Amino acid sequence: MDSATTLTSLIIILPLVGFLVNGLIGLSSESFRRRKSLIGAIANLSVFIPFAIAVYFFMNMGQESAPIFAELFTWIEVGSLSVDIAYQIDQLSLVMTLVVTGVGFLIHLYSIGYMWEDEGYWKFFAYLNLFIFAMLNLVMADNLLLLFLGWEGVGLCSYLLIGFWYSDMAKSDAAKKAFLYNRVGDFAFLIAIFMIFQFVGSLRFETILANLGAIPADATFWIALLMFIGATGKSAQIPLFVWLPDAMAGPTSVSALIHAATMVTSGIYLISRLSPMFVTSPEIMMIIAAIGALTAIVAATIALTQNDIKGVLAYSTVSQLGYMFLALGSGAFTAAIFHVVTHAFFKACLFLGSGSVIHAMEHVEHGLHEEGKDVHFDPQDMRFMGGLKEYMPSTYKTFLIATVAIAGIPPLAGFFSKDEILAFTFNAGFGEFAGPLYFLLWGVGIITAFLTAFYMFRLTFGTFNGSFKLPDKIREAAGAEKHLHESPQTMTIPLWTLGGLSIVGGFIGVPNFLVSTFTHEEAHINLLHNWLYTVTADYGLGLSHAVEWILLIVSVLVAVGGLYAAWRLYGRGATEESDALLADRFGALYQTWKEKYSLDEFYEGLVVHPLVRFSDKGLAKFDMKIVDGIVNAVGGIVRLFGSVFRYLQTGVASSYALALVIGVLLVLSLLIL
Repeated sequence: MDSATTLTSLIIILPLVGFLVNGLIGLSSESFRRRKSLIGAIANLSVFIPFAIAVYFFMNMGQESAPIFAELFTWIEVGSLSVDIAYQIDQLSLVMTLVVTGVGFLIHLYSIGYMWEDEGYWKFFAYLNLFIFAMLNLVMADNLLLLFLGWEGVGLCSYLLIGFWYSDMAKSDAAKKAFLYNRVGDFAFLIAIFMIFQFVGSLRFETILANLGAIPADATFWIALLMFIGATGKSAQIPLFVWLPDAMAGPTSVSALIHAATMVTSGIYLISRLSPMFVTSPEIMMIIAAIGALTAIVAATIALTQNDIKGVLAYSTVSQLGYMFLALGSGAFTAAIFHVVTHAFFKACLFLGSGSVIHAMEHVEHGLHEEGKDVHFDPQDMRFMGGLKEYMPSTYKTFLIATVAIAGIPPLAGFFSKDEILAFTFNAGFGEFAGPLYFLLWGVGIITAFLTAFYMFRLTFGTFNGSFKLPDKIREAAGAEKHLHESPQTMTIPLWTLGGLSIVGGFIGVPNFLVSTFTHEEAHINLLHNWLYTVTADYGLGLSHAVEWILLIVSVLVAVGGLYAAWRLYGRGATEESDALLADRFGALYQTWKEKYSLDEFYEGLVVHPLVRFSDKGLAKFDMKIVDGIVNAVGGIVRLFGSVFRYLQTGVASSYALALVIGVLLVLSLLIL
């Protein structure tokens, strides 16, 4: 085994080892469960070391370097199907590995302080390590079947982590909801894998991309569509996105892991990995772009009305994922990956910041209880917050940085990636297939950018500005401010790290035209595009520098306009009064947004209730009348024969002897005659 294979194996195996050590020893040893520092160290090292190895690969791989393949052993060999446990280190998988392990490590570090008091501390870290193991299999696999193993693995881990506090039925239901909605997409993805094998005869990415001509055009359309349906499940797009907001039921660090760096990016990675196949079907590209734009604006309007701090961020994630799919459908695969990277930075920072706030609010409630005050409130409800920047300066500053980044205000990370997506969408409007429709999608993206800036600053101002609202809401909570405090360093260090990345992370994708405009020479400084150009099948960006400048200025003005509107309404932290003004302005539309378009109720009416009724009135009767009837009939026949033959079993020895003698005489008579 060469050194590259050994190092690749370590990236994959170490998180699995962390899961097995913390999981198995924690399950069997109570003394080990009490050693929380050791548990946290094992879990964190199991992710940090793979990150360090990924950095080593990155430092030694050029933008034109050939992929590194690490084939460990043959997994399945049946007929013409041969699948290896094998991994592929190339420019795309390396970017995703760095994000998964880097941001994943910061979330692990944050969890040490956040979960310290939880009885299931050991189990939580075991699940986190298993999640990282599954995600690394997904992004590093060199074949579709191994990718699908990681795909299902992150689905299992999301179920375990979302329902981590399973004694709460609401949290348990949220975990089941995530699991079931993902199964819908996974079934479609599995059919696509079968179809690819039928036409290509292999599941290796290298072989598939080299033999795209073997797949008929109509089959390519259906394969791409089925894969996209699979992606809508994992990456929370319409119509399968409703599970993701409910995933907030898990611990906040789980929300950060699922929403920022891992599971929800699976669909974007899958489509980018097979981008040469997707670009051969313009119809599919149009569908992807349209669904992405629709998801982005629907989720953004819902986020405007939410008061749960994590709920706003959840719908924000759905909206940002919509932006990524808009990029994919516009042929901007690198821009989509760019937004995956920047989104991992600022969204992880926002979720961990919200966890820091919730941690402080829970401490307030606990402190009031110790004073003998029977005070209960929702620690995630913004309407009980306000004025927290005075008590939590690190959390406030990092949260504000991440908010500016996601709003798309220069020069922070979100500005560069979001502007590039919008530019590619506008550029696609000049294409031959459904071109003018892309201009409409660009308009939807612009409106969504305004809404993003508005609802994110609404969240920030409502949480940190103004005065602390809890004592005003609950009279018994007077003096609650003294219980507010900043989170420990294990929580604030990851916040500052992610905040810093939210500031500088965008410079890996600086648009070439910015430099070209000032130097009057064609520049090629976009580091991420230079890094990924051999892997993804990006459309060219054929806009003039003047048009690109106009689009950039419009994008900035829209973001600043959203900030200004939010400042006018929520700058002093007054949430309910401002919400009432917004509700009056938009009337029934606002109520529709607040009710989340009644999508959950629609699905329950369309699927759940009919299935329950059919089960009660159809399957239940079939089970009782037919299935139970057959079983009972078989039992009845056995009892009938038993009731006849039981008379032969009298239990009297002389009767058995008489029967034996008679039997012998009959046999002898037959032989003689």
